[in-house]
Amino acid sequence: MEEQIEATAKQVVDAALCVHRALGPGLLESAYEQCLKIELINRGLTCETQQPIAIDYYGQRVEMAFRADMIVNGVVLVELKSVERIQPIHEAQLLTYLKLSDLRVGFLINFNTKLLKEGLKRMAL
Repeated sequence: MEEQIEATAKQVVDAALCVHRALGPGLLESAYEQCLKIELINRGLTCETQQPIAIDYYGQRVEMAFRADMIVNGVVLVELKSVERIQPIHEAQLLTYLKLSDLRVGFLINFNTKLLKEGLKRMAL
């Protein structure tokens, strides 16, 4: 499982770099999401977008309490942004999604940067 997570994580970063090189900064998050999905699928990965994350509230399941931008190969969660800079609330959002989804590795990717490495953050539980 660990090997699959690491291989998937590498492909996510490589695919994001390709998308950023092709499109540059300044577009809406939704454009990057669709292009990254195409890139990941072209690499042979599964990519589910806008995946609902449920919570349990006093024994009742609340479906679609949150939505993850992407879950890749069922093992890596990806949250996309196109903002001036990543804020602590964005990091908290990713950590919350990881905890609720039972996934261990996630990426926060802000495409609105000159160099994507400035907007790329890997987080793990």
